[in-house]
Amino acid sequence: MSEHEEFWDARYNESRRIWSGEPNTMLVTEVEGMTPGRALDLGCGEGGDVVWLARQGWRVTGVDVSRVALERASEHAKEAGVADRVDLQWHQLGESFPEGEFDLVSAAYLHSTVEMSREAILRAAAAAVAPGGVLLVLGHSGWASWQHEPMPGVHFPTPLEVYEALELPSGEWTLERNAEFQRSQNGPDGKPGTRTDNVLRARRNAA
Repeated sequence: MSEHEEFWDARYNESRRIWSGEPNTMLVTEVEGMTPGRALDLGCGEGGDVVWLARQGWRVTGVDVSRVALERASEHAKEAGVADRVDLQWHQLGESFPEGEFDLVSAAYLHSTVEMSREAILRAAAAAVAPGGVLLVLGHSGWASWQHEPMPGVHFPTPLEVYEALELPSGEWTLERNAEFQRSQNGPDGKPGTRTDNVLRARRNAA
């Protein structure tokens, strides 16, 4: 078992559910109105985004390094009645990646305290976007309001830094959204807090 798999399995085994089961609000905002096709969700966790996308008519491939998370995502999809639209795959991103092209590739909060090559993973994500399709990257812009002693040396890239690091071929992509937003989130003690996040949406130009 790799360090990544061991870390995230342990994280998910801390409780019966880590996340709310609801989709990321900004993913909903950015994807609503798009024509459903094939979607890829990187770091799908317990399946909140996967299930929402499938309910909208997408055929979704969900990927995670934690088999514990994937088992929960599978149960979530079954309970929601969309299991036939969902393909869950185990991958250690950076070492393996799903095959095929997708009309939407989403990487939501692909951060980790365990070292990983996020830039290389996002380049692979961009390469998997079909002509006319969208790459959606959601990330943290900084530490949450309740994190008073953050880890030193950690850099949260801006969406423009993410876009530049993708090294996309000139003239083949259009940057559609590059913005920060603030959202409410409860801290570990259950008290309300805030977090500033960012969103990058880029479209691969149709051939």
